[in-house]
Amino acid sequence: MSLDFERVKEIRRRAHENDRYGGCSQSVLLALQEGLGIGGLESFKAATVLSGGVARRGETCGALIGGLMALGLVYGRERMEDTERYSDAMRIADEICSEFQLRLSREYNLDEPLDTTLCSEIQRRIYGRSFDLRDSLEREAFLAAGGHGDSGCLKVCGIAAEVTAERLIRLMGENRDS
Repeated sequence: MSLDFERVKEIRRRAHENDRYGGCSQSVLLALQEGLGIGGLESFKAATVLSGGVARRGETCGALIGGLMALGLVYGRERMEDTERYSDAMRIADEICSEFQLRLSREYNLDEPLDTTLCSEIQRRIYGRSFDLRDSLEREAFLAAGGHGDSGCLKVCGIAAEVTAERLIRLMGENRDS
């Protein structure tokens, strides 16, 4: 168990550091790919435009999307007809989303629990406002507020990677035991 703890912490650290280059989805996905030996260049490239809440639109948190992409790599269905695997993966994805919300609430000491996975709402809760990341002045304000600082989106990426890694390591262990 200690090895897994260290592995999860390293995945979190890598996701945190990766986001210094921007691209929360890729930051999380790459940390999980390298730490768990999953996926490849194609899946990494596919995550390029999912940051900032999908093309910087403030929708679902890109860091979380990167984690969910990793879940798909480990536990996704291989045939459309496999509705059982689809349902199982959706249940696990929902668990990851809920745990992500809980950990963000806890680690950022939010007054009220986070009840969304929207990037714009996460920004509002962390920075006191949301930013239109498609606008260059707003993006500058985001950066000035600490958006790519250690307590900003880098930390969010680390949390998303950690939550996902914990779940994927358990899943991978279960699949080996079956």
